[in-house]
Amino acid sequence: MRYLKYAFLAALALVLTTLALANRAAVEIRLLPDELARLFGFNLQASLPLFLIILSGLIAGILVGFVWEWFREHKHRAEASLQRRNREKLEREVKRLKEKEPKSESDEVLALLEPDTAR
Repeated sequence: MRYLKYAFLAALALVLTTLALANRAAVEIRLLPDELARLFGFNLQASLPLFLIILSGLIAGILVGFVWEWFREHKHRAEASLQRRNREKLEREVKRLKEKEPKSESDEVLALLEPDTAR
């Protein structure tokens, strides 16, 4: 399984390196379209290699997916936490009750069946 993981990582590195080498041309990125830039009076722009833009988009998409999933699973984590607290509370109560009951050598069922000598 470890070799399969290394093979996958090597293939991924090869694909990403090929992508980077094939898309090294500089691309100009602007924050706003030209019409809005004239309206606001400024427009931030940068010149970056295309592969950086592609990889940044992939990373941003993955991060958005992780955050979305984290918020979606909040109710499940909250329910699990509540169940864990209830279980721990019940375990403490059982432990307290076991310590409270007297330690008797005889079996309770057999004590009921045996004739009572005190009568």
